[in-house]
Amino acid sequence: MRAAVAGDEGAYRMLLESMSTQLRAATRMRLARAGNGDRDVEDVVQETLLAIHLKRHTWRATEPIGPWVGAIARNKLIDVLRRRGRHAELPLDDELEATLAADSAESGVGLDVERVLSGLAERQRDIVRLVSIEGHSARAAAERLGMTEGALRV
Repeated sequence: MRAAVAGDEGAYRMLLESMSTQLRAATRMRLARAGNGDRDVEDVVQETLLAIHLKRHTWRATEPIGPWVGAIARNKLIDVLRRRGRHAELPLDDELEATLAADSAESGVGLDVERVLSGLAERQRDIVRLVSIEGHSARAAAERLGMTEGALRV
């Protein structure tokens, strides 16, 4: 996405192709859970890709792309279900964000994170990895590293 926003058309095409595959799978699963079948999959995917295109300037390059795309996709799915006369309630934590986050790591964001982490001291790198990347609480990370929670926060 960074390259796409900077004007790299090839990168943008690859990004949209990768996203469309994942969006299609996640949307199919979400529609099935909503009892709607496959008939609206392409509508949701196309509306999501269009919204990503029109709003790509709102994505912050310092943030992961997965949650941003996931929120757009969830909203577009709800819009389609509402137009079809369905009451749409979807969980906030679902497979789409996890899938897109994993793909972001594979497509270069992970490389950026590793590059930044490599500039930190080993102890700082372990703390950032445990708390910010793996999602452990400060208490759990401190216990795992054999330090106090206060020292970890400092």
